[in-house]
This record gives sequence, structure tokens and C-alpha cells, in this order.
Amino acid sequence: MGALSALVQVAAGAVAGSLLGAGGAVVAAGVVAIVAVPYGWAVGRVRAYPPSLRGAALFAVDHSWSLVNTIAGAGFLAVNLARGHHLDPPRCCGRGRIDIHEQAMRGYATTLGNVIAGGTAANERHEDLHVRQARLLGPLYLPLVGLNYALFSVLPVWWLYHDHDGYPITGPGRYFTRGVYLHVWHEAWAYRRDVRDRYGDARVPRPGRRLPRRRDRDHYTTDKT
Repeated sequence: MGALSALVQVAAGAVAGSLLGAGGAVVAAGVVAIVAVPYGWAVGRVRAYPPSLRGAALFAVDHSWSLVNTIAGAGFLAVNLARGHHLDPPRCCGRGRIDIHEQAMRGYATTLGNVIAGGTAANERHEDLHVRQARLLGPLYLPLVGLNYALFSVLPVWWLYHDHDGYPITGPGRYFTRGVYLHVWHEAWAYRRDVRDRYGDARVPRPGRRLPRRRDRDHYTTDKT
């Protein structure tokens, strides 16, 4: 599947580039090939897609509806490999994704497309959800993520429901790592699921979110007997 993946990505680049003429098609195909070839190699190296109907379906989604995310993930993978980072085959074999052992950003696991850098057993379901978000929303995913980051950076409506005691904003860095990052839609979704995994139906807020106040109705009754 690795060679087919690279061919699909390069072909897509050529088609997009052809809007600027034959020269554009050649240039775009060449640029995409720079990241698509290492990605295709990695797909084969870690055996990312299981040899099953499910694996074929995941591959089809990643190379059609979610192709933009796959190419973005290929670029992310290429940068990590250029930095000397290593694939983590045992973690991702047959999982429909490519795992990189090292973190791309210190202190964080990062997912782009179906490429995960710095994943661990503790955050695997969180990062897997980002992979599924990309597959679900396809070409809309990255624009929606970028738009939310931009909006919440300049218009911090999240400040109104932020947990200022548990996650105090003490400077510009914390504004993004404890504020914007925790409240953008795709991270909020993943952290809510993390909390549900750990606590079930208990009334526990996700990281960064203040627990909404709930009026205690036990003191009020219409029973006059």
C-alpha cells in the first residue's frame, strides 16, 4: 500500500498544479513527491493498514476524502524524519496510522493527519481521536482547527468558563498552553472523551473547563403535605 499511497498523493498534486498549467502540474507533483515518498515508505515499513476490509476502508478514506490531511501528515512525517526521529512500528502496526517515537514538541504528543509524534499508552486514545476527527471532516478539518485557534487567540471567549484556579493564566505562554489550546474545539472534544474514559458519568470537567454551577433543587418542593 505504501507505493500506492505515494502515487495517489503525487497524482493529486499534479492535478491541483495543473490548474496553473503543465509546468504547475510538474512542480506540484515534484513538491508533493518529496513528502509522499517517505510517507509511502513508512506505510510499508510499519504495515500501517491491516490486511482486511477495515484496512482497505481506512486507506480509501485517507486517500480520498481525507487526502489533504494525509498529505499534511506526510509533510509532518518528513520533517520529523529529517530531524532524526524514528518510527515506532510496534505501536502502530495495523492501526491505520504512523507513530513516531519522539515528540515533535517538547511535552506534547502531536497528531497531523494519521501521523502521531510522541504517542504513549496514556494518550493513545486522545491522539487516535484526532486521527478520526480528520477522517470525519476531511478537507474541512485543518481549516476549522486553524480558524478556531485564530479566533480564540484574539477573542478569548473561553475566558468566561475557564478554570482559572486549576489552570491559571500567568503569562503569554500560559495563555496559549493553558488557555487557547485547551479550549479549541478538537482538543476540548478529545479531553472530554479522556475524562469520560477515566471517570465515566461522574460530574468531572475536562482540563481547563470550570465545572458549571448547578442549582441545588433538593431544597425546593411543591409538596404541601
